[in-house]
Amino acid sequence: MTSPGPPPPDDGAPPPSEHAVLTRFKTVLDSVLVAVCVSLFALLVLLVTWQVFTRLVLSAPSVWSEEAARYVFVWLSLVGVSIATGEKADVAIDYFVQKAPLGAQRVLEVVAYLGTLTFAVVVMVWGGWTNAHQTWDQANPVLPVSAGVLYLAVPVAGVLFTFYLLYHLVLTLSRGYAGAEHTAPEEGVEL
Repeated sequence: MTSPGPPPPDDGAPPPSEHAVLTRFKTVLDSVLVAVCVSLFALLVLLVTWQVFTRLVLSAPSVWSEEAARYVFVWLSLVGVSIATGEKADVAIDYFVQKAPLGAQRVLEVVAYLGTLTFAVVVMVWGGWTNAHQTWDQANPVLPVSAGVLYLAVPVAGVLFTFYLLYHLVLTLSRGYAGAEHTAPEEGVEL
């Protein structure tokens, strides 16, 4: 009988997860979405700055920049909320859930994820796609894009929500479930 040999050296890396591919995909998606949000925010700042400049300095307000800022703000908001959902930094009232036994926490989280997932798929993906499709041919009088581009943000965010909710649902149902937790701010908010 041979001995199993010495344990492998500890190189500081975490052990391979049963959900490594899913986690790797989430990490890449997070990075892409953060880059998109940073770009959209920078664009929003430029558009609003241009709007203020044309209104106050030139006394001829730019109509297109105000409309473009609205579009960018909607996309930025929905993609940003998707990132928050992925990081479990979204709004959650989990005080009583955290006080429950581990098994009850798991059940409550699964129910919450399934309810939110239903909303994301039915209202955001399906309803949002239907709305975007119906408005796709509506011309925007100020911008050279259709109104459907604005409404397309809802189903895109719905797909992102769906992925993140499924990701958290898989982790909740996995063997390593450690209990309900949401990301809390580092410091309390002072007024």
